[in-house]
Amino acid sequence: MRTLEDWLAWQQTLHPSAIDLGLDRVRRVLERLEWRRPSCPIITIGGTNGKGSCAAMTAAILRACGLRVGVFTSPHLVRYQERITIDGREAQESALVHAFERIDAARGPDTLTFFEFNTLAALLLFDEARLDALVLEVGMGGRLDAVNVVDADVALVTSVALDHCEWLGGDIEAIGREKAGIFRARRPAIFGARDMPESIEQAASDVGAQLLRLGRDFDYSRCGERWSWKGPSRAFDDLPRPPLLGAVQYDNAAAVLCALHCLGAGLPLDRETIERGLANVRLPGRFQTIHAHGVDWILDVAHNPAAALTLAAQLRERSACGSTFAVCGMLADKDVEGAVAPLIGLMDGWIAAGLPGERGVCAQRLAERLRSAGARVDATAVDVRSACETARRLAQPGDRIVVFGSFLTVGAALEALDAA
Repeated sequence: MRTLEDWLAWQQTLHPSAIDLGLDRVRRVLERLEWRRPSCPIITIGGTNGKGSCAAMTAAILRACGLRVGVFTSPHLVRYQERITIDGREAQESALVHAFERIDAARGPDTLTFFEFNTLAALLLFDEARLDALVLEVGMGGRLDAVNVVDADVALVTSVALDHCEWLGGDIEAIGREKAGIFRARRPAIFGARDMPESIEQAASDVGAQLLRLGRDFDYSRCGERWSWKGPSRAFDDLPRPPLLGAVQYDNAAAVLCALHCLGAGLPLDRETIERGLANVRLPGRFQTIHAHGVDWILDVAHNPAAALTLAAQLRERSACGSTFAVCGMLADKDVEGAVAPLIGLMDGWIAAGLPGERGVCAQRLAERLRSAGARVDATAVDVRSACETARRLAQPGDRIVVFGSFLTVGAALEALDAA
């Protein structure tokens, strides 16, 4: 019998391409499995940055409302099981293996990508659990992402920025059209940033979705770290700050409240429930701070220019007593120079970490690209664990080490720090 690790390794070899956007293969397999869309409310979350934050806040508030919630996110940091949670608990290995066996038996002549297997497994496990609500995070884009086989009751696009341009298009408008592919006719479509591409509004109009936009149809105001939210027909005053750090999290939280307000479905959504839900949000790798060996480690999955700008703003808000070192590891298809640029003036030294796999950039090549962007590279390391060890040796008490560039980078750093 195959173990979970066996299945995951095999899935990465089954399809000719690691990324092959499209819905046909997943639809055919779901038909063979006789899967039917569950009757419970479903929120689908897409966007360039902020998807994970919004998914975590949405699920936490739904659970505070007393609902059993299934959440599908990607990628994972340390364990594959992180991607699928049922009522706050990670999927069990045995359940995942059984789901994979069912999917393999039903796929017929179709090959599936790693992510398609992941999506199908989530839908099967959620179906078996008979949940009260689902929160589905898009993997890439939206229109052709496997998650989009499910019609959402509410679709939330968090933001649109340049990323995955090879697959989604080379400009903001093209990427916006792909993200808006999760919108559905006569259903709410939330946009959670103040700068909205015209293609988002056009896509909503074309499909007949009910577009609600931050700054126009819902908004918030801040008083220190407290904030107040005003939606289409409801308002909540003096809310606690969002549980995740950074000014952008107010945008994300405001969009989440709008999505939940639109969901309705008899939710007991009041100020107390919102506070209770937000208090229970945990999301590793988003400006996560760990104090170890006399220094602060800041772990952030920022991997594109827009996310790096947010990370830079957060670092400025929390200045260090000593020096700041960067451990950076990125994938080859990312805009390395664009992601590094906002952080150059904030770092006193850089360690380039190699990442594994076909998409990973080796340490030497990454160091060249970092230097071309103006970074002072102090060292290279074959992998993230070695890079963290180097950073630990360089840092003095009172310094801080910022680890960023990819989920792979942050996940490996978490493992390294846990083992230290």
